[in-house]
Amino acid sequence: MNEEIRNLEPKALWNKFADLNAVPRPSKKEERVIAFMKDFGKNLGLETIEDEVGNVIIRKPATTGMEDRKMVVLQSHLDMVHQKNNDTHFDFDTQGIEMKVDGDWVRANGTTLGADNGLGVATIMAILESNEIEHPAIEALFTIDEETGMTGAKGLKGGLLKGDILLNLDTEEDDEIGVGCAGGVDVTATGTYTQVAVPTSAVAYTIKVKGLNGGHSGMDIIKGLGNANKLMNRILFATKEVLQLAKLEGGSLRNAIPRESVALVAISSEEKFHSEFEKIKKGIALEYKSLEPKLSITAEKTDGTLAKVMAAEDQGLFLDVMNAAHNGVYRMSPDIADLVETSNNIAKVSVANGNIKVECLTRSSVETSKDSLANALTSVFNLAGYKVKLAGDYPGWAPNMDSPILKVLDNLYQKMNGEKANVAACHAGLECGILGQNYPEMDMISFGPTIKGAHSPDERASISSAQKYWKFVLEILKNIPKK
Repeated sequence: MNEEIRNLEPKALWNKFADLNAVPRPSKKEERVIAFMKDFGKNLGLETIEDEVGNVIIRKPATTGMEDRKMVVLQSHLDMVHQKNNDTHFDFDTQGIEMKVDGDWVRANGTTLGADNGLGVATIMAILESNEIEHPAIEALFTIDEETGMTGAKGLKGGLLKGDILLNLDTEEDDEIGVGCAGGVDVTATGTYTQVAVPTSAVAYTIKVKGLNGGHSGMDIIKGLGNANKLMNRILFATKEVLQLAKLEGGSLRNAIPRESVALVAISSEEKFHSEFEKIKKGIALEYKSLEPKLSITAEKTDGTLAKVMAAEDQGLFLDVMNAAHNGVYRMSPDIADLVETSNNIAKVSVANGNIKVECLTRSSVETSKDSLANALTSVFNLAGYKVKLAGDYPGWAPNMDSPILKVLDNLYQKMNGEKANVAACHAGLECGILGQNYPEMDMISFGPTIKGAHSPDERASISSAQKYWKFVLEILKNIPKK
């Protein structure tokens, strides 16, 4: 199946992507892909190092005639988001990604594809391996753990890189040149609740919300897609008079809009429950009929009996908190059209055995606005007596419209495509802002091929866009300014 991918053009790019996708590379578990990348560099006879946190740097001298050009850092991250459909049997820790061609798209079989940021990694690998591509001196920087904390970028020490220009290959629209991005902070609330016995007359039910699109919690937040955790809470809130919660699991990753949520509940009156359940189900379906056509909301009797449920007072607090906690766009940028400035994703909710945990990812391109939303969430959770922890804080990347490398890319794009590129900031976390803290003089830009549905099993990469992007990369390398 992956042989079909290897025959796509440009073969140099797609073959390296297939090689990379054969290596399991979940965030926080990058040992195998780090070893893979180090072996790759050493087998080419290039200087290859691993820094203290696991980032891999491979250096390649300039090709003949390009020695007088500024050194370029080509940068992408090694890890990928792991998401799969509920009915897909796949072990990300042991299996390589199974890919297929679908018209102009490369997809995976029921899982994320890893094009984010695997196509960037594959691009750099192809350039390092080639004896024909013209380029200045290159430092290839492969960072780790971008998706769940950016610890690779945070741990990269100043002075290690020698390059003057950084090309980040992690943008997901081929007509876009990225000049800025959002920062982020993880907001985690934990609490406890009293467990009480289930009334003898109660009936156990399983409520499921599934079939949502999900997607990237930064890039896709503007679409107003359904959040499984918020929708589940609406259902529980609407039926709370006859319902007691025993267990709840919704979402999986902070940077992915939650697609599924499952609740185990005890129902004291089936007739009243079904009456309210059908009302709220119908209302939600009507709201999301155009955005979420595959949305499924079900409630079915569960075999067996429940031992414990959440006490009524604690349940009331929990449902109120989940109603009040902000999810989605918080503020649009007043300076850049159609750019989300600040948002929050209620990514993961867990209720079981007397413990509550709510995990959020708050993003913003403005630090004070990010702090404002994080504080608002903290206040809501504190009012319920929950403990709140803020962690993984990372800065945004402020646009520099006078960037010399921006002018190079902007002019090249227009020359090659007959139209101007979309020079924009994005509401996602790129590593440029973090890297810029230790390398403030480095001129940075971001671009990449078109990728849709990142962070979801619907992730797909455009074949024609990859061809357009590849030609753009080669022209950029030829046109790097002189020292």
